[in-house]
Amino acid sequence: MLTRTLSRDQRSMTCDTPRDPQSDPVSCTTPSHPAPRWRSSKKSTESPTAPALTTSKPFTEDVPAAGPHEILLEIKAVSLNYRDLAVANGQYPFPVKKNVVPVSDCAAVVSAIGANVTNFAVGDTVLVTFDGTNLYGQQKDWNGGHGGPVDGFLRQYAAVNESYAVKVPPTNLSYPELASLVCTGVTAWNALYGVAPTKPGDVILVQGTGGVSMTALLLAKAAGCTVIVTSSSDEKLQKAREMYGADYTINYKNAPAWGKEAVKLNNGVGLDLVVENGGSGTIAESFEAIKMGGKITVIGFLAAADQKDMPDVATLALGKGAVVPGITVGPKSMLEDLVQFVASRKLAPPIDKVFKFDDALEAYKYMGEAGHIGKVCIEV
Repeated sequence: MLTRTLSRDQRSMTCDTPRDPQSDPVSCTTPSHPAPRWRSSKKSTESPTAPALTTSKPFTEDVPAAGPHEILLEIKAVSLNYRDLAVANGQYPFPVKKNVVPVSDCAAVVSAIGANVTNFAVGDTVLVTFDGTNLYGQQKDWNGGHGGPVDGFLRQYAAVNESYAVKVPPTNLSYPELASLVCTGVTAWNALYGVAPTKPGDVILVQGTGGVSMTALLLAKAAGCTVIVTSSSDEKLQKAREMYGADYTINYKNAPAWGKEAVKLNNGVGLDLVVENGGSGTIAESFEAIKMGGKITVIGFLAAADQKDMPDVATLALGKGAVVPGITVGPKSMLEDLVQFVASRKLAPPIDKVFKFDDALEAYKYMGEAGHIGKVCIEV
């Protein structure tokens, strides 16, 4: 049985353990001819809005066999993150294996189980945590993230250790919606409930209308918070209000001093939390927005400042007595909590557009154009 995969790779996967098709629902065979593959040719110095995947093609590989402690996943959908663009273009600042299979976030159905698997059954719907080595607490290094240092899930089948997976309770969510919980959802959950957890009644600002911001908006509103959204697009801000329930919006092109504008919207009181996606180019305004003892969760690097304009973050943090954690997605335990919360509250993660597997390159291109509100996904 063959499966199609997108990878920055010229290798073929083979089964390490022969399977009897009468005793195991999956068997593997080695193709008798070379399978088509693709290689990316874009240089790492080129723009992240022009993905290296534009010169790439899908290839076929053998369906992997599940080892004794593994589950074989039939991938149903994947969700793209800005990280995937950076990985594709050689601009991701952390380790990436050569010719990696891209994309960290997937929703899947268990197709087969290894002999020693105890927590899953064939037919279970599951998510796979971003970093299989990070089950609880802070991740130890950058060597375990799928779609970077470890092969990801832009393919039809994958075998993973059962400890990496989270079973999804009964839900009406689609596979793209479920896939969007893995990295984006856990990042937003960590921003809200990691260090100095958010409380009902808190006032929160999220930067932009991408997946993390819109998911944080959704989760914060469900927890009884007031949420302010910033963007340079009035159309996107209108959708944030109408589709996702933003309480207030600020167009930062019209109000460059948006930190003070946010305080004004909160009756002159500083905010409890800013979800910081821009990085060094926006963090000074985030400090302007928060109250004494407020929190800024540093997530992204979308708006880097020139060295001459680099803010003095140490002094700004000291002056506000601020809590400023860096968010590196989150452990499997957070994904478990998030899945239960979303299922129990019947929340629908924000999806902008869903592409087919054969149109994966178009999905990357669409995300690189930065016109989306919420998540860009691919059905496999």
